[in-house]
Formats: sequence, C-alpha cells, structure tokens
Amino acid sequence: MTIEDDNRPARQRVALTGISSRAWEHPADRGALTALRELRGFDDVVRGLFGMWNERGFRLSYLAGAIRVDHRQYPRVHGLFAEAADALDVAERPELFVSQSPIISGKAIGMDRPFIVISTGSVDKLDDEELRTLLGREIGHVRSGHAVYQTIMTILTRWVTNISWVPVGVIAMRAIIAAMYEWWRKAELSADRAGLLAAQDPAASLRLFMKMAGGGDLSQIDTVAFLEQAAEYEGGGDIRDSIHKIGMTAFSDQPVPVARASELQKWVDSGEYARILGGDYPRRDDDRDASVTADIKDAAASYRDTIRDTPDPLVTFARKAAGGAADLVGSAARGARDWARGRGDNNGSN
Repeated sequence: MTIEDDNRPARQRVALTGISSRAWEHPADRGALTALRELRGFDDVVRGLFGMWNERGFRLSYLAGAIRVDHRQYPRVHGLFAEAADALDVAERPELFVSQSPIISGKAIGMDRPFIVISTGSVDKLDDEELRTLLGREIGHVRSGHAVYQTIMTILTRWVTNISWVPVGVIAMRAIIAAMYEWWRKAELSADRAGLLAAQDPAASLRLFMKMAGGGDLSQIDTVAFLEQAAEYEGGGDIRDSIHKIGMTAFSDQPVPVARASELQKWVDSGEYARILGGDYPRRDDDRDASVTADIKDAAASYRDTIRDTPDPLVTFARKAAGGAADLVGSAARGARDWARGRGDNNGSN
C-alpha cells in the first residue's frame, strides 16, 4: 500500500449488494459471534444487562452535548457517511454524532437503536477517503452487532471495580474480561476490513492508521518506515519484549495501529479483498444457514495459523520447547518400546 496524491480523482466504488457482515468478520470474531448468537436465552440475558446501562440516557447525553449529523450539520460528514453505507448496502443508516475530542476516534453504541459517534479530531484531521474509511469501520461494528457486546464488557469492567475487595470474585471476573478483550481486539480487525470495503482505498486505510499513531501531519511520516515498525513490533526484540507486549494488550480493547496495519495488509495480500470486490462474498440472505461448527473451526484454524507463522520470540520459544518436549517424549517412548522388546526376546531365549 502506498500513499496517493491528495489530488487523486474521485473513484467509483463497487456497491456490495446484499453483503453479509460475515464477509469482513475476522475468523476469531465470527466464531465467537456465531456461538453467542446460537445460545438460547442469551439475548434475554444481554437485554437484562443492557437495561442497567440505560441506552436511552446515553443517547440523550450525545443529543445534548454533541452534534447530530445530517444534511444541515456537518454536510461533508453526512455525504461521506451515505457513501460508506451505500458501498456496504446499508439502507437504514444509524444516527451519527460528532463529539468534541482532539483524538481521531469512532465508536458504535447501543442495542435496539445503535448509533455512531466520531470525534471532531477525526473530522478535522482526516481527508475524505480516510474519513469514509473510519465511518465504514463503525458501520461494520453496527452490522456485526459488536456494540452490545462491547457494552457488556464495559459493564463487567465496572463490576470488577466494585468487587475488587473480593479476591476470588475479581480473579474470575478479570479472566472473563481478558477473554472479552481478546475477542474485541479481533472485532476491531473485522471493523478495519469493513472500513476498507466501504472506502475501497487500501492507501486510505494505511493513512488512517498512521494518523491514529502519530497525528494528522503525514508529510513527516514515511509509509515504508511505518510498515517496518509493524514488522519490528511483531517479531523484533527478545522474550522480554514479548512479555511486555502481553502486558500492554491483555486488558486493552484496541490492537495497536502498527499491528492493525500489518493485519489488514495480510488480508489484502491473501486475495480476500479482491475476491469480495469481484462479487464473491456471503450474502445476508444466507446468514441463517451459517454453520456454527464451521465458524468455530475457522476461528481455531486462525489462531493455529497465527501461532505457526508469527515471528514473536516468546511464541517461537514455546513452539520450539513444545517440539523439543515432543521429541523427548517420543525418544522415551521408543526407548521403552525397544527395552520391552529386548526383555521379550531375552525371555523367549531362556
């Protein structure tokens, strides 16, 4: 991916008619979502938890303290939002608000009526292609049903704070939250893919990550050097660096920008992005026939491939240790077998 000239001509985007969110969902994200959707009564539990959070009150807070986007307010954002929704074939667009913050960010909130909030920093610092990508990301979150599960994670986090004086309770809750954070980081990778499909400009996705990492002035940032950073982060250093990365990410809901750039590049290189633009993608009409078993198998395969292919020093060490242990066990088993055979031969000759 390379950064394009700011004077690039407008491009026609492919309308991905009837596209299912399964087309952009990371295997680990999709496996978790499919399993949750199949749980009987889970929606009722979710709604019960969600009632404590008060969706209506949260929306009112943005209605009171942010700007609701339409053709009169932030018309540029309104137009880009419509284009991103059209590319993903989303006819009923969620409400969109712009909230005061200098940081480039966006989020999807709600269950019955999910809405999207982006920051003024996003509006000010992103060009049209980059902003369309960000808006497409949040539409992807809404279409995948991520907003409600992120809210559950928020509720659980608050509970951990409230029961921190109970040692057993907090340990159990922290384990649950760590697992949900792991899922949410994969959900963010799914949203990155949705953003790319909405804008259909890989260079804009990369620029968005660069601006998230280092602000809005790309004249001071080099694309190749940024991707070199991503490669160094993924595989550089030693085991100590790997342990630090675990500490950085275990209770974080956001993959770091360089890792997100690398993951999206891998998805493009795999041919999946081009295949979808070519019209080969799952349709919403077929969602009912989606296989829970297949999605969970895909999730397991994704983790297995990641462990196999990662250059991370700690994972490499563990992989080698596991291989060494297997060799040791195999050698011991062969030795025992040969010893048993020798004993049998000796007994037979006496």
